Amino acid sequence: MTTKQAPIHSGYGPTTTAREVLGARRLDGKVAIVTGGYVGIGLETTRVLAAVGATVIVPARSPEKARAALASIDRVELETMDLADPASVDAFAGQFMASGRPLHLLINNAGIMAIPFAKNVRGFELQFATNHLGHFQLTARVWPALVKARGARVVALTSRGHMRASVDLDDPSFERRPYDKWKAYGQSKSANALFALELDARGEKHGVRAFSVHPGAVETELARDVPEAELSALLAQFPQGLKKPDAGAATSVWCATSSALDGMGGVYCEDVDIAEAVPADSKTLGGARPWILDRDLAARLWTKSETWTGVRMEG
Repeated sequence: MTTKQAPIHSGYGPTTTAREVLGARRLDGKVAIVTGGYVGIGLETTRVLAAVGATVIVPARSPEKARAALASIDRVELETMDLADPASVDAFAGQFMASGRPLHLLINNAGIMAIPFAKNVRGFELQFATNHLGHFQLTARVWPALVKARGARVVALTSRGHMRASVDLDDPSFERRPYDKWKAYGQSKSANALFALELDARGEKHGVRAFSVHPGAVETELARDVPEAELSALLAQFPQGLKKPDAGAATSVWCATSSALDGMGGVYCEDVDIAEAVPADSKTLGGARPWILDRDLAARLWTKSETWTGVRMEG
């Protein structure tokens, strides 16, 4: 079933919090993985899911920092993982799969933004390697547990930054073009949305549905590598101010849990609703640009990602 990229008028909005989205819903017995679930909107996502009964596994690149942030939250399991390191992703995924548990919710939340040029051990530009390839590999490795859950949901955190660039399948690591940190970020965020589009198409027959989410402009550590003057100019685009993390996590939690989305998937969501599809030259900050809705591009990115990571998702 192809879900239309159009609002369903959820009744929520940009100030809705993650806790409000859950209402009286309980998640007792459910298992979730939240990457980056120890800071910013990831921490808030972990907090609200655990509060309603879910067991939340948080793989962290900085375990000591994560341990301090998660100390007061029940039903949280802390593990180590660096998305930019393929061996680390495999080690975490292998440990989880050895537990034999189903995986009901996978929230691919972690990410980096607008960093100086760097590559991972495989030679891929680091934003693309971390934001897309690391999550692609993780999802493929835990795929049997998602199928086992009989109704799993995968949420890929993207951004309105996708408007800055599509995915260059021939030069994802800027080997033949000048590096632009914002285009690299935009490429990685477009890749996140295209990943969810193709994952949903492949997963539907197994009961696995996927969504991509723009959380909003949120007060988090994501912009830590952006110089102050540049950041000030960027924030000037949001005269209404930034969201707090509890509102920033709302769309992720809604996509992961809402019964209003039963039987749906493969759509880009923002402000706790499915976003509008907008033209490539749209001046609005919101909406899904055409390239993240391109099913052919999503399928080609998937095939390339299998080659780049050496990992295939069976079934």
